[in-house]
Amino acid sequence: MPNQQRRQLHMSAFNVTKENFKTEVLEAKTPVLVDFWAPWCGYCRRIGPAVDALAAEYAGKVAVGKVNVDEQPELAEQFKVMTIPSLFVFQNGEHGEAIIAPGSKAQIEEFMRAQGAL
Repeated sequence: MPNQQRRQLHMSAFNVTKENFKTEVLEAKTPVLVDFWAPWCGYCRRIGPAVDALAAEYAGKVAVGKVNVDEQPELAEQFKVMTIPSLFVFQNGEHGEAIIAPGSKAQIEEFMRAQGAL
């Protein structure tokens, strides 16, 4: 079973690395919400459950991936992530502006709607 199908069955956010970024994000058939975060970031830990809830709520419609900026500094640099958490919506290999330090799950959903992912 391809990773994307397996991930949708588990309905949770998946770990994004430089090794899987192309296949899991850029070549994804559905929009992908990508959360750039770090374990030491208190705000990232506070908003994390909202990101995980979105992964479950929109499973099959929107994939949700997480990039640990400490483990994947090349990806953080590639997307000019200076502040975390920063979230991007990728569709058809493209992304728009990021939402930085969103205040709530509802704010992330509104961002996803504005990006055309919902």
